Amino acid sequence: QVQLVESGGGLVQAGGSLRLSCAASGSTFTDYTMGWFRQAPGKVREFVAAIRWSDGNTIYANSVKDRFTISRDNVKNTVYLQMNSLKPEDTGVYFCAADSNGGFSVWTINIGRLYDYWGQGTQVTVSS
Repeated sequence: QVQLVESGGGLVQAGGSLRLSCAASGSTFTDYTMGWFRQAPGKVREFVAAIRWSDGNTIYANSVKDRFTISRDNVKNTVYLQMNSLKPEDTGVYFCAADSNGGFSVWTINIGRLYDYWGQGTQVTVSS
């Protein structure tokens, strides 16, 4: 059974940095696409970034491009989200997700229902 466990959230001042981790277990993830989503209070869940495990190709939401970096560690089976130059609008619960079909299109990468597995989320709060 696939399990995703996020960690690394916390409280940070605007302009600061955080690194989120998503420890994945229960499968071989070579053919998966891994994504990060976030949800702010009172708002819908939104796509942040995704990485194709096989080759490390990445896609980012425009709102985080050039500030966030998604990566994966094949040995540790972990996906990371390095977040720099954080803004108050980055506040929310961040979720790790896995698509076992390996979908990787810019037209569908942000569709949450295409991801099979989700973590429990980790809170990120950016103060102004």
